[in-house]
Amino acid sequence: MKHLDETLSPVQVDEFGRASAALLSEGAQSLPANIKDRLYEARKKALAVRKPEKVQVKASTLAGTSGNWTGSFKSSNNLWDTLSWVAPIVVLVFGLIGIAQWQNESRINDIAEVDAALLTDDVPPDAYADSGFMAFLKNGPLSDSEDSSSELSPSK
Repeated sequence: MKHLDETLSPVQVDEFGRASAALLSEGAQSLPANIKDRLYEARKKALAVRKPEKVQVKASTLAGTSGNWTGSFKSSNNLWDTLSWVAPIVVLVFGLIGIAQWQNESRINDIAEVDAALLTDDVPPDAYADSGFMAFLKNGPLSDSEDSSSELSPSK
């Protein structure tokens, strides 16, 4: 058996609903007063416990109307939605740029300290480029006195 909605068009369904409501209204007028009171109380109770209907509003209808506070609220809401995900990205990018700058300055300061130590040292800078000096640094200092070598070596 087919449902009524499948055989009738939406316009016909609306007309059927209006006709049914009119017949029910006519029949309700001829009811006794106590039944009308009970129906009235039942309607009030049903309306009190019903769930609010969700109203779907298309954004295009709101955007085209001028002076409608809902349209301006909607665009403001979109602005806040956009800012809510753009702001953390902007903060992250600026944070990464700041960290890169800080590391770059730290590296420059370290190089400057090494350069200052080389220039103020007793050893001339050309000695550091000499392969013999590098071997000297790897092997450790050779000393003539036995005292200085015993101070540097661990005791047995």
